[in-house]
Amino acid sequence: MKLNQFGLKHESLSTAKKELTDLHFLTEKSATTGTALWFELLRKSFLTVKDESGFVAKLGNLLADETNDLAEFYQKEKTLNKDVFYTVALQLLEFEHGIDFSVEHLGKDLLKINVPTIDGDFEQVDTVIAAWYLLLNTHTQNGLTFLDKLANEGFYLDQNVSQPLFINGKAQAVFDATKIIREVVYVEADLDTDADGKRDLLKLEILRPGETETGLKVPTLFTASPYNQGVNGPAGEQLTYNVNLPLERKEPTDTQYEDIQYQPEAKDLPPARSVNGQADQATETFARELTNYTLNDFFLVRGFAVVYGAGIGTRDSDGIQTCGSVEQTDSMVAYIEWLTGKRRAFTNRTDNLEIKAWWSNGKVAMTGKSYLGTLATACATRQVEGLETIISEAAISDWYQYYRDNGLVIAPGGFPGEDADVLAIETFSKMKNAGDYLHSKTFFMDYLAEMARLQDRRFGNYNSFWDERNYLPFVKDIKCDVVMVHGLNDWNVKPRQVADLWDALKTVPVTKKLILHQGQHIYINNQPSLDFSDMMNLWLSHKLYGVENQAKEILPDIIYQKNTAVETWETLKDWQGEQTQTYHLSKTELVTTETSGQVTFNDELLTEQYERYTKNIPLWEKDLKENGVMDGHRYLAKSAELTSELLIAGRPTVKLTVASSQDLGMLSFQLVDFGKAKRLKDVPDLLVPHGMPLGPNWREENVMEFKFGPETEYKLISRGHINLQNRENPWKNDELIAGEMVTIEVHLHPTLYHLPKGRQLGLIIYGTDFAHTVRGNQEIEYTIELGESTLTLPLA
Repeated sequence: MKLNQFGLKHESLSTAKKELTDLHFLTEKSATTGTALWFELLRKSFLTVKDESGFVAKLGNLLADETNDLAEFYQKEKTLNKDVFYTVALQLLEFEHGIDFSVEHLGKDLLKINVPTIDGDFEQVDTVIAAWYLLLNTHTQNGLTFLDKLANEGFYLDQNVSQPLFINGKAQAVFDATKIIREVVYVEADLDTDADGKRDLLKLEILRPGETETGLKVPTLFTASPYNQGVNGPAGEQLTYNVNLPLERKEPTDTQYEDIQYQPEAKDLPPARSVNGQADQATETFARELTNYTLNDFFLVRGFAVVYGAGIGTRDSDGIQTCGSVEQTDSMVAYIEWLTGKRRAFTNRTDNLEIKAWWSNGKVAMTGKSYLGTLATACATRQVEGLETIISEAAISDWYQYYRDNGLVIAPGGFPGEDADVLAIETFSKMKNAGDYLHSKTFFMDYLAEMARLQDRRFGNYNSFWDERNYLPFVKDIKCDVVMVHGLNDWNVKPRQVADLWDALKTVPVTKKLILHQGQHIYINNQPSLDFSDMMNLWLSHKLYGVENQAKEILPDIIYQKNTAVETWETLKDWQGEQTQTYHLSKTELVTTETSGQVTFNDELLTEQYERYTKNIPLWEKDLKENGVMDGHRYLAKSAELTSELLIAGRPTVKLTVASSQDLGMLSFQLVDFGKAKRLKDVPDLLVPHGMPLGPNWREENVMEFKFGPETEYKLISRGHINLQNRENPWKNDELIAGEMVTIEVHLHPTLYHLPKGRQLGLIIYGTDFAHTVRGNQEIEYTIELGESTLTLPLA
């Protein structure tokens, strides 16, 4: 295991002494020699034994040097040195001698594992203090700091420590998980989305430390999750669209953006509810969150409250589901406003007894992945008072780019035929309460039908429906600091979503951080090679508790996972490389000199082959990249073997002069790494089930890590799509005349990809994308003018 600790704060000796005193590792009676002090510190960290014999027995389990176990070292009264300290330290961090490290190669192995160390005379007390403090804040093999490991073993149980407690700038697990309070309130929003003449009440599930009952005020992590109250899988499947349809021609238009720009309509709002009284305590509880986020669980025992709100149109809430609309954002903003004292909530849906978030310190952060992170981004654009930061993971910044792309209907990876209305009915969990659903069924189904019309699956253009669901024009209004996390192999919420947000934030005067991993659509808070939870702890302790820990300065602007090595994370200042490399297209090669000539390919496949691919997308992906059955149905060109490594950083661009044999057409693109090699998998392996305790007597998370898979011949780097009738923009239809050459420019999805020496870069151009586009199997022949076509890579 290689540790990458970006959230580690290097403290002064005086701070280390103070915090070790707070932890009772140091007292007025502490030893005055380094060796004696070290054994005192070890004694206090061996929590399962109370007497000298037990202590010596535990020491005997550890290796001290080449000839002594630690009990022998202790009993012989040997003098501590750096090698002995770090030989023992590695074992305390759960690394195994003979497997992860050896005494003979200790220095080299410490560098390999990337354990932070200090030099000095270890017989000096100050050296041992500094080294022990650093060790406590170093990660173990299973993704926790050594201090977290001690906490989970009961270190704080018999100690009188402050709550909250901050060590190394981060909140510690000093709160009792068995005392967590679970309660439900109903927030009144300025909405009536189901048109029943009453303002929508929105259910909010709250988990807060029991210590808040005695006056402690805590900040809140809010996860806005339309999935939190359940999903309607069968209803979504029933509404899912058939994608085995032909691409249709669009009549040319001269549409301007102003013609389709979303304009909100004023709506009459029912009066607010009358308040019948006040309540100090909620009257409704719940047993377990339906969809919890383990990062939230990590913070619950560190002095943070956690709330889950599903919003309008979900089980036990009023309203209807609208999938990304202004009203959905309004509903999530309402929760924040209640947490910060700016909005009313009630103990239930009928008695009108008002309850306040009296336990809240008024500071909120939003967390969550996918739809959850999307709504965090949406709320951030509203300048909500008290929303201090968002941690948006795999988040949508523009819904058009999720379900459409450059004038095409595009499926999110793995979900052909899904669309905004499908997601709306899937998350309309009111359907699970049959009695409640009875009263809004007709209204919702009428809304769903109108939604289907407005989203326009037939032509796929950007319109007012999608403009309402595009948060990018409002990024300029963001006032809170932003952390973004995204997978470079996420073809569900594709990398362009976070890149567009990152670019839009460049001129906004807020702090922004970006973490890019090599995975698909996943969370990354359970990987021991990256201290994600620690980084977020540093960040949230500063943002929500006001701890002056230099989080903004310590955390790099961009952290990315290298694709050519396991457990390796590196940093950048910006995503877009400052240099470029341009390749020209020839018949079968990507070359650096100008070319000429033409190539053609036909999108129509034999019926048997077409039907096979509609049922087996992985087979189509394989055949597309290999010579053989797809010859003549796509253009494939490779570079010569690279003589030096390339780091592609940003958006590859394809400029193409092309003709379609019909008056309609679409093109798809894949950028591919060719060459036999073991490559990092885009789904992490399970290392230890439930191996990461999130706090003492609390929940656990699986330990996962990205590993190399078996040798493969190629790896997808990036992709892109365009309707040839949307060459200028996605809201204006361009004329396309059969056989006439047109020029297009397509920005593929941004990436950070190391292409090693000896590999070949490949570009594939084709029509139907069986994973993402409509699949009409139309007889369309595409002709590429090679001399006027290029691929340009941004390089770091």
